[in-house]
Formats: sequence, structure tokens, C-alpha cells
Amino acid sequence: MKITRSAVAAVAVVGALALAGCSDPGASDAGNGQSTSDWPAQDTKLDGTTLTIWAAQNSNKTADSVIQGFEKLTGATVKVVTIPDPYEQGVQTKVATGDKPDLAFWQPTASELTALNATTNLQTLDGAPWLDNYTGNLKDITGLLDGKRYAALVTTPAVIGVYYNKEVFAKNGITSTPKSWDDLIALAKQLKTKGVTPFYEMGADKWATQWWVQAQLADAAKDGLWDKVNKNEEKFTDPTIQGAITTYKDLIDDGLFNTDIKTATFADQGDALLGGKAAMAMQVNSFFNELQASASTAELDKKIGFFPISPSGNVGTFIPDQSNALVAFKTGDSKREAAARQFLSYWLGDGYQDFVTAQSTVSLLKGVDTPSSVPQALKDVAASIGTSVGSMQALAVANPDLYLNLADMIQGTKTPVQVAKTTQDQFAQLAKAQGVAGF
Repeated sequence: MKITRSAVAAVAVVGALALAGCSDPGASDAGNGQSTSDWPAQDTKLDGTTLTIWAAQNSNKTADSVIQGFEKLTGATVKVVTIPDPYEQGVQTKVATGDKPDLAFWQPTASELTALNATTNLQTLDGAPWLDNYTGNLKDITGLLDGKRYAALVTTPAVIGVYYNKEVFAKNGITSTPKSWDDLIALAKQLKTKGVTPFYEMGADKWATQWWVQAQLADAAKDGLWDKVNKNEEKFTDPTIQGAITTYKDLIDDGLFNTDIKTATFADQGDALLGGKAAMAMQVNSFFNELQASASTAELDKKIGFFPISPSGNVGTFIPDQSNALVAFKTGDSKREAAARQFLSYWLGDGYQDFVTAQSTVSLLKGVDTPSSVPQALKDVAASIGTSVGSMQALAVANPDLYLNLADMIQGTKTPVQVAKTTQDQFAQLAKAQGVAGF
């Protein structure tokens, strides 16, 4: 499942309420506010201990190398259970009924940690031995809720930005990438006059539609937009967000996207960019995973580049997804809770080099090299995180179905004004259900 598939508003409200009222009176407090002394050594023997990890369809193989190494080192057994898509809804439903794993892949944003009722259901990971080993600002950009750490970041958070075909750029005399939103649109119009499809959008699969709006909001997010939205001091219907929605519709109406935008899929988008049928796509890291499934690193380095974009410059928007991080649950079994923390310590300790090599992914830890098999575009994505700002999912208290409403706009069933109003109504409903002041 892709990171954008948030719970439908009504379901999310029910889930939030159910989770808020569902606590295990017998649950252990182990895992709350641990110091480093509360974290077992990575090689502590765990014969007879079985850990369960919940994962989505797109993350159920991610931990394979870690599991193999951990089982060999400790004698534990680790089982991965795939929760069908939509993953977040499935997990929330299970947890609300008291069904909990030891660990789960989870989007490490404040809104999604709140949806999982982290304070009741999750171990805190404060004092984890790997925290100071994170590179750059990764320690503090995600995984936190109300000052406590509930998620362990294992891969680079997704960043909204523009993937482009280098060969299409070169063929049309483009020697540098855009330095602002205005530059991006001017380039798109230039390409259109040459018969090139500037942008490719996957309207049928819906979930990427919101990237076009969120990229336009990067500067505003830096200036506190989502804090204002969280306090009900600014709305989706006010000029900043409404304007971004309207601009997206205008770009579509101006013919800067593929003509089959209503029926195009995620796979179509990947094929179009890799095949040079379009020049650019606004996307996140999972898009590159799609490209990697059909092209070698050498081909990708030759054809595909990446640049972040915002109104004023090259500022990316980060949006961690469930495949980027794990959470550890309070199960009431102190031995398994400690074993879950030990598993995370191993993953982000002795097991990390094998993990990044097996996954061909950018390393997040000091002293662990990024494999040479990682394409340059993914390295560029990782490099952009240091100057990126948080997305709606990362900074807002709730995650309404903006992408579904935008997809309706593409299909012609909602106007830009209706998109903003529907999204605002959903946001207010979710915030009120969480007890957020002002709603």
C-alpha cells in the first residue's frame, strides 16, 4: 500500500474513538521512558521467544535480512503477518479490539501515531541506543508525539518532488532543473510547445494527486501553516490551500498533463517517465521503487533525475510512510516487549549494514555505508531531507482524504471549491473526535 491511502474520514473517526476507549488494564508499563539501560544487548539469548510483526503488502519483505540475522544471533523466532490493504484501517480495527502484534510497520507521523493511540498502545522508544547514530536531522523530524518517541525510522522518509527524464530534458535543450515553482511551470509550457507531455499524473489510482497541492504549500508549511490549521485559525477553504488546489486544476485545464489523466495508473506513470513519453512526474520514493522493478541502476542513473520544488525554490516536503518506520506495542508480556526493543536495536545496530545492502537503500546511520547499487536519484532524495519541510501528514493533527477529493476533481465530480470544503469538513470532524482544542 502506498503512503497516501489514509483512512476514510468516517472510518478514521470511529477508529480514533475506539482506540481512545480501548486500553488493556493488564498491560505492562515496560517500554515507557526507557533509559539506555532498559535496552537489552543485541545478542541477548531469546530461545523460545516468538515475535510477531505486522506489515503491509509493500513492506512484508522489508525486514527479511534483519529477521534472518536476529534469529541466528538470538534463537528467537520472528513472524511477519501481512495485513491486507488498506493497511492503516486494518491495523486500527485490530488494535481497537485488543489484537496487538509485538511490532508493526507504521507511518511515524503525529497524526498516525495519534490514530493508533500511541500513549496507550505503544512502547516509548526514548533512550534507544541508536538515536545518536542517525545522520543529519533524522533523529528529530519524525516518530514523535507530544515530546515522546514512539517510532523507529529505518529507511529514508519519502520526499515529495519532481522525477524527470534526463534524456527528454537533453533532447529539448534543457540543461538545468527549475529553481522555483514559476520556473517549473515555465519549463512545462516550453515543453508543451515542442509536443512533449510535461507532466504525467495517475488519476485512476488517486493517491498521488495531493503531491501537487502539498508541494505548493512547502513555503507556507515552513511559516507555520499547519500549526494554524491545527488551531482552526486557518482552513483548507482559505486562500493558501484553496489557491494551491485551484492552481492544480488550472494546470490540468491548460493541458500540461497527460490526456489520459482520468484513467492513468501508477504503473502507467512509471512506464511513461522511464519510456520518455512524459518529461516529469510529481511523486515520492515509492515511485522510484516502481522504476527499479523494471530498470537497472545503470539505466536509472542514465535516464531519471530528481529535484525538490517549492514556490520559492528547491525545498522538498517530507512525508514518512509506513514502510519507513516501526512501532513496538505494549502487549502486557514484559519479556516480549523487551525482545521487541532488542529487535529494533539489532536492526539499527549490527544488522543495519546487511539491511541497507539487501534493500539497496540509503543508509540513515553514521558509519554505515550506502550501497553502490543505490541509484543517484534516491541519494538526491535523501540529501534533500535536511532542508525539507513537513507535509500535512507529518505536521497536521489529522489526515483528511485530500487525495480522494482531488481525484474527484480530476474526474469532474468536484470543483476546486468543493474539494477544499469537503477536506476541511473531514479535518474538523477528525480533529473534534481527537479532542483537539478549537474544534
